[in-house]
Amino acid sequence: MEGQVVGRVFRLFQRRLLQLRAGPPQDNSGEALKEPERAQEHSLPNFAGGQHFFEYLLVVSLKKKRSEDDYEPIITYQFPKRENLLRGQQEEEERLLKAIPLFCFPDGNEWASLTEYPRETFSFVLTNVDGSRKIGYCRRLLILDEVEKRHQISMAVIYPFMQGLREAAFPAPGKTVTLKSFIPDSGTEFISLTRPLDSHLEHVDFSSLLHCLSFEQILQIFASAVLERKIIFLAEGLSTLSQCIHAAAALLYPFSWAHTYIPVVPESLLATVCCPTPFMVGVQMRFQQEVMDSPMEEVLLVNLCEGTFLMSVGDEKDILPPKLQDDILDSLGQGINELKTAEQINEHVSGPFVQFFVKIVGHYASYIKREANGQGHFQERSFCKALTSKTNRRFVKKFVKTQLFSLFIQEAEKSKNPPAGYFQQKILEYEEQKKQKKPREKTVK
Repeated sequence: MEGQVVGRVFRLFQRRLLQLRAGPPQDNSGEALKEPERAQEHSLPNFAGGQHFFEYLLVVSLKKKRSEDDYEPIITYQFPKRENLLRGQQEEEERLLKAIPLFCFPDGNEWASLTEYPRETFSFVLTNVDGSRKIGYCRRLLILDEVEKRHQISMAVIYPFMQGLREAAFPAPGKTVTLKSFIPDSGTEFISLTRPLDSHLEHVDFSSLLHCLSFEQILQIFASAVLERKIIFLAEGLSTLSQCIHAAAALLYPFSWAHTYIPVVPESLLATVCCPTPFMVGVQMRFQQEVMDSPMEEVLLVNLCEGTFLMSVGDEKDILPPKLQDDILDSLGQGINELKTAEQINEHVSGPFVQFFVKIVGHYASYIKREANGQGHFQERSFCKALTSKTNRRFVKKFVKTQLFSLFIQEAEKSKNPPAGYFQQKILEYEEQKKQKKPREKTVK
């Protein structure tokens, strides 16, 4: 019986996702959903107008070409079908829908009939001309003839649910929305989805990164990313690639990677690794030799299968201030074996890196001078000089020249007050700890 591999792009959203988790009221496990927008103040209204839970739900199937033995991925189901689009909107949608099948099946042309295929979930990123990003979540599975019949029935059930989901008011940060779902033989179920107040870890899973690499290696990847270098991850599985690259990018919080970012690079786009500008990409192991034969300069090539660096610049261990490196490694090693849940692991891994940025740039708000109209101007020289440690100051002088920092400061200059959120909370906690520490030091003297 011939099987058909199907890649489902379940959700396609804008950059900077906020995940929605199923709430406990009806004991129903709603699937995680994400939507563009950063967490804001607690006092927002119940719903955020003009936003949707997702842009598209698509089914991408491998179909045999008529004149050849090869297969090609094509979209076989789309929700919603958009009509009456303006010419520019239609062209944008056509480009988008043309690119998606390629990223659902990035394996190249090595597709054939299958009778077995392990289910696999991964994500990909599509970057628009204006630099904005759309995130696709893909579920690949094998559908046999009998299952295909059931699949057709299930699509009839999915449509009204997806229609209701798309029409539902999108909740503001911290608020909940409840959806109804009718399932044959089960009746009507209620799914409650709550949007978190802060989402810097909501779409991240550090488990794969910890499984593949040591703390020291993760720290070197972080150091390379902080200076916006070229980083390539190699792995067999699509899930491993996308999870590890998302985790690596999440370590940069509260900063955002603004350069080329492709969790899984399709075969036809492998030339990306020759790009002279910074990038963070994932490549399947089968293309390892092709990647290594490509002309590349100053790249960190990470083999996730073997837990090794195949290529490096050579100074990765010396980029960050030594004392702060030791602080990160000490924190990562404490109590790691006692962690039980994914949330605990995420918080444990992310925390030391957030604390690194708190110590190194947490004083930024004090060095934004504002005009009468509220427009701010960052005092870079004074900001750097405020650091008493020479090694910290030497690093920061490099870091302030990156796009990571520039974009962050540009947003801060526009805002009259520091943005409420996890990073600001950690800054305030750190400042309070320093205040409490000074009186104790005086007493000792």
